[in-house]
Amino acid sequence: MNAVALAGTGLITALGSGPHAFWGGLLRGERAFGELTAFEGDFRSRTVAAVPPSAFPAAPDRTTPGRRKHTMALAAAAQALRAAGLPGLPAGALVVLVSQAPGTADGTAREFTGPDPAALLVALGSSPGQAAVVHLSHACASAAFAASFARDWLLSGLGDTALVVGASALNPYEYASMDVVRTLSPGGARPFDTTRDGITVGEGGGAFVLETAARANRRGHRPKAWLSGAACLVDSTQAVASEPAAIRAAMRGALEDAGVGRVDYVHAHATGTAQGDAAEVEAVGELARELGPHPVPVSSHKGAVGHLLHASAFPALVAAVGFLREARLPGTPGLRAPLEVPDGVVTVRESTAAVRAEHVLVNSFGFSGNNASLVLSAAGR
Repeated sequence: MNAVALAGTGLITALGSGPHAFWGGLLRGERAFGELTAFEGDFRSRTVAAVPPSAFPAAPDRTTPGRRKHTMALAAAAQALRAAGLPGLPAGALVVLVSQAPGTADGTAREFTGPDPAALLVALGSSPGQAAVVHLSHACASAAFAASFARDWLLSGLGDTALVVGASALNPYEYASMDVVRTLSPGGARPFDTTRDGITVGEGGGAFVLETAARANRRGHRPKAWLSGAACLVDSTQAVASEPAAIRAAMRGALEDAGVGRVDYVHAHATGTAQGDAAEVEAVGELARELGPHPVPVSSHKGAVGHLLHASAFPALVAAVGFLREARLPGTPGLRAPLEVPDGVVTVRESTAAVRAEHVLVNSFGFSGNNASLVLSAAGR
């Protein structure tokens, strides 16, 4: 069995603090969008999904983007460890940080970078000498690439516990880069809608704990789900646009890795761009025809909390866990007029009961052809 246990998750988004706040808001179809107030600039859009002050733990100096990222990442990591039933980060664990670049000790030299690795480890009761630390960056697919990396590390026998953690905070550098390529939606992202016109940048922090099946069994800990398959590839043919063939290859590769021939739900990357959403449903349609007669439901969370960029796969994994545990399909907030989709694909507008909830595909894509798909399977499997 190549599956590893997803032992616990942690999440902070514009919907609030904790996975339950996000999952509940997603099921209700809430859209946590508002006006950009963090900085000034002449942008195509000033609609964002900012984390409210009430979602932050009490902590000093959380106003600059670098410290804000660190605070959210630390809070999410603490949540994930608690959910995994761990008092702290075990000795010998792997820590994978996802962001554009690691942070600095004082949080001032590179304020748009990720959490400071050393400070994070100390806050979690460990130190650089007690944990293996890796920094990983694959654009907006980073957290999904990190999940695959951590799974391979565990299955190779290098250790039995891994923590993946990262955060995204609104900052003028990343926001301006999205504005330059004209990806921002003036009115707010509407994935899979015929009127979709771009993304909404969100912010938040996420983390999850993975461990070997043997360690989970020894601890008597029932996983939230199994991470049973993964496929990551970099397709250099497109700098920005999504390529249906590469998306299909990633999804097919993840299913083959998991050894399953049916998927009950696809939690899509779908950010609300015209080209990207269309490419993804085209790829899902081709996969659905290969898998057989059962329709494949598809939805996206980005109409609720926006696009968390490097950290975008964290809420996606929480949505996948919610689907598997409750057999409930989350809807796509903001979806009013669904685009035409291939036979075998059903876009989910509002939350509804699932016919079956055993395996879910989570898609995560990024600029420069970064494509990742993960298969999560129900813990009762």
